[in-house]
Amino acid sequence: MSIDRQDALDYHAGERPGKIEVIPTKPVATADDLSLAYSPGVAEPCREIHKEPLDVFKYTARGNLVAVVSNGTAVLGIGNIGALASKPVMEGKGVLFKKFAGIDVFDIEVDSEDPDEVIRFCQLLEPTIGGVNLEDIAAPECFVIERTLKETMDVPVFHDDQHGTAIIGGAALLNALEIVGKTLDKVRIVFSGAGASAIATGEHLLRMGATLENIIMVDSKGVIHKGRLNEVNEYKAKFAVNTDARTLADAMVGADVFVGLSVKGAVTRDMVAPMAKDPIIFALANPDPEILPEEVAEVRDDAIMATGRSDYPNQVNNVLGFPFIFRGALDVRSTAINPEMMLAATYALQELAKTDVPESVEMAYGGEHFDFGRNYLIPKPFDPRVRFYVSPAVAKAAMETGVARIQLDLDEYRDRLKASLGPGWHFMRLMVNRAREKTLNVVLAEGESERVIRAAGQVVEEGIARPILVGDADSIRQKAEEFGVGLRGVQIIDPTLAREARGRYAEELYRRRLRKGLTRSEARANMYKPIYFASAMVRAGEADALVAGMESNMPEALKPAIQVVGTADGVRHVAGLHMVTLPHRDPLIFADTTVNIDPEVETLAEIALLAAQFAQEIGMKPRIAMLSFSNFGSVRHPYSEKVREAAERVRLLAPTLEVDGEMQADAALNTRMLGDGFPFCHLSKPANILVFPNLSAANACQKILDQVAEAEVIGPILMGMARPVQVLERGSSVQEVVDLVTIATVDAQARMMTPSEVPELASVHD
Repeated sequence: MSIDRQDALDYHAGERPGKIEVIPTKPVATADDLSLAYSPGVAEPCREIHKEPLDVFKYTARGNLVAVVSNGTAVLGIGNIGALASKPVMEGKGVLFKKFAGIDVFDIEVDSEDPDEVIRFCQLLEPTIGGVNLEDIAAPECFVIERTLKETMDVPVFHDDQHGTAIIGGAALLNALEIVGKTLDKVRIVFSGAGASAIATGEHLLRMGATLENIIMVDSKGVIHKGRLNEVNEYKAKFAVNTDARTLADAMVGADVFVGLSVKGAVTRDMVAPMAKDPIIFALANPDPEILPEEVAEVRDDAIMATGRSDYPNQVNNVLGFPFIFRGALDVRSTAINPEMMLAATYALQELAKTDVPESVEMAYGGEHFDFGRNYLIPKPFDPRVRFYVSPAVAKAAMETGVARIQLDLDEYRDRLKASLGPGWHFMRLMVNRAREKTLNVVLAEGESERVIRAAGQVVEEGIARPILVGDADSIRQKAEEFGVGLRGVQIIDPTLAREARGRYAEELYRRRLRKGLTRSEARANMYKPIYFASAMVRAGEADALVAGMESNMPEALKPAIQVVGTADGVRHVAGLHMVTLPHRDPLIFADTTVNIDPEVETLAEIALLAAQFAQEIGMKPRIAMLSFSNFGSVRHPYSEKVREAAERVRLLAPTLEVDGEMQADAALNTRMLGDGFPFCHLSKPANILVFPNLSAANACQKILDQVAEAEVIGPILMGMARPVQVLERGSSVQEVVDLVTIATVDAQARMMTPSEVPELASVHD
C-alpha cells in the first residue's frame, strides 16, 4: 500500500499536532475532586506506598505504563536520524500499545549514542514505569543495552526490533513448515542480514528446535563462516559455520528457508530458482522486501512467501507481538520478559492462525476470506482474538518460570481480556458465562446461510449452546466444508425429510388457528418452510429457543413466530429492545426500538413491564424512566400526558418496580439532576431502562449512538413471546447471530429459574 507524503504529514499535524495525549482517569470537576487528586488527599497513597512499595501498583498507573525508549540511531527504513526526528515513530508505537492492548505509554527520546548513558537513563526511570520497550537502537549497542537492563532492572525490558520479528516470524515459519511437510530441526535456513533482528530471530529459531549447523547467516561482506571469526563481533560469531559458501547466492542453493532482514533487492530470481522443493521465503526488509512475491512467482510456483508489507499475504507485523506480550507481562507484574515468554507468544500465534477467522476480521480487510494455508500463515493485526490468545500464554509462561509477582486464574484472565475489548464485549462475556452454565438447544431457522453456519460453529466452540440448523442437509454440509466450519456438535434438520414431525407440527398449528383463517393444507404447506418448522420445534419443547430473521425483514420472521409460538400469557403486544453498553457505566436498555410505532398508554406500560422482566432475567435491578420532552408536568401536551399516564399504570400493575415519568433523558440519567431538581422522583439511582414515547425516537437514538458515540449496541432483543424467540436484523454479522443465540439461551435458562435464582449482573463499579 503506497502512502502519499502529504497525507502522512497532514495526519501527524492536523488540528492538534502529534498522535497521543494524557488524560485523567478520575473526575476532577469539583473542589472535593481536586483535594483527592492532589493536596491533601494524595498524601495518603504516598504513605501507603512508602510502607509497602508494591502498593504502587494499587494506587498508581505504574502497572499499565510502558516507556518506549529510543535514541534514533536505527529508525526502520531511514537509519540514524537522531532522537528528535525519531519522535513520530515512538509516538506511533504508543498508539499501537494503546489501541491493541490498552497500555499507556510515555515515549522518551534520549539524545545520546553512548550506550552507558541510555542504560543509566532507563535505570533511573524504574520507579515511574512498569516496563521498557527499546526501539530503533543500532546494533551492536542495542545488545549491550538490553542485556544490561535485563540484568539490573526489576521490570520487563524488551527490544522489539530484535525480538518482534523473531516471535511473529517464528509462528509463520512453523505453520509454513507444517503446510509443506517439513520440520524445523531438518531444514536448511539462510539469513540475509546479520543485524539485531536477524541475530535475535536466529536465536529464537534455535530455541524452537532449529540446529545451528543448518543456519547460514550472510552480512554485507558475505557468509559468516569460521574463517571470519576475527572480523565479526561476538553476536555474529555465534552463527559462524563451516561451509564452502561465500555469497548469498551460494548459500541459497538447496536451502529450504530464506529469512531476509537486510535491504531491498538483495535477492534475485536466479537465487530463488535453485532452492529446495517448496521453498519458504520470508523477505522481511521494510519498506521494500529483498525480493517481491511476483518476482518469486516467475521462477517458482511452489514457494510460500511472507513480507513485512500489508499489501501482500502473510505480513509479518510486529504489532502482533509487543502489545500483547507486555499486556501479559504487566498483568502478572512480571520482573522480566524471558525466552519462555517469547516462545509462548510464538506458539499462541501459531495456534490462532489455524482457527476459523471471525467475519469482523474479514470485513476489516475488505471482505477477503482467510483460511489457514499458504496465503494465511499468521493472524491479521486487527484480529481481536490475538489479545486473549497471546497475553494469557505469556502470563502463564511468566508464572511458570518464576518471574511473575502475582498468580492469575487463566480462564478468568482470558475472559477479562475479552471484556476489555469494549463495553459490549464485557456485557456479552457475562452473558456467555451465564449461557455456559446449562447447555440448551437453540434452533436457527436459516440454516443454509453462510453467517448462520459460521455462527453455529462459534457457538459450539465457545460452549454457548447446542445449535440446530434447519435447512437442506446436503447444502449445509457442503457450505460448512467450503467455509472451513466444523459441524461437530451441530444438529441439522431438513423439514422436507422430517415427515412425522412436520405432520405433528402442522396439526398443532391448524388446531390453534383453525378459526383464524388457516386451513389444514396451508398449515401442512407452512411446515416445509424453515421459519415455521423451527418455530414449531420451540412450541413443542423440542428446542429451547429460536433465532431467525437473517434473510428476511423483521415482520416476515416475526409473523410466523407469533402464529406458531404465540405471545406470553397476558401479553397483547410484543416489543423490542436494544442493550446499549458504554465505557465506565452499567448497560442501558432502550425500549421499544423495533416493533410498536406509536404506542398507546396501555402499550407503553406493557413495553416497560416487558423490559423490566428482561432486565430481571439477566440479573439487572430495573429502574425505569418513561421518557418525554417534559419533566414531570413542565409542559402540558397530549404526548407528555400519555407518557405520564403510562408511568402511573406501570406503578399500579407492578407496585414494587422503580418507575417514573414523564421525564427528559438527561434527568433520567443524571444523579445530580434527580437529587437536586426532582427529589420526589421514584428512582433511587439513574435509570437503566429508558422507555421511549414512540418508535421514531427510540430507533433514532439507538442508531445514532451506534454510529457516533463510544457506545456499543446489542440487539434487537424481542420481548413478550411465550417461548424464547429472537429475530435478527436482515444481514446481521456472525457475531450478532452469536450474541442473539447467547441472549436467547440466557432467556431460556431464566425461565427455568425462580427470580431469586437468577444471578445478579455485576456492575462495572463493583
